[in-house]
Amino acid sequence: MSYPAWQPWGGQPAPSMLASTADRERAVDVLRAGFAEGRLERDEFEQRVERAYTARTVGELALLVADLPQGPLAQQPAVPATFVASARPRTNEKAVAAAVCGGLVFFTAGLTGVPAVVLGHLARREVRRTGESGDGLALTGLILGWVAIGAWAVALLFLLTLIVAVG
Repeated sequence: MSYPAWQPWGGQPAPSMLASTADRERAVDVLRAGFAEGRLERDEFEQRVERAYTARTVGELALLVADLPQGPLAQQPAVPATFVASARPRTNEKAVAAAVCGGLVFFTAGLTGVPAVVLGHLARREVRRTGESGDGLALTGLILGWVAIGAWAVALLFLLTLIVAVG
């Protein structure tokens, strides 16, 4: 029995990622197990092993073991996992609100400074506890909020000093 020429399995194109030596060895292991169980005749086994060692892509290897119990080979990602974008953690909503309140202190004469500080502290605590992103936003809201509160404190102190000096 001759193994057919390379045809896409199920009409789909075979994965084109280049096969590594480890990929070839895994395919040969699956073929050996199939031969040991009596699923392949010696001629077909030898032909498939030879093709496994000369295969260029993971798709070619998958075709060789697709009809065996341990096959097809686990689909390898087209891109190494190192370069695959991972899901980004959710941004903490309180951190966003702290940054917005901190940014608005310039337009509200500092009135949103207190909410920026409160939301910033709450957000940083939640970010540490839950692993969400947004620590930088919370810190920005905290800094801008404290600057606004400080500016109000200096202005009130100046006003109080002026009242005492005049009065």
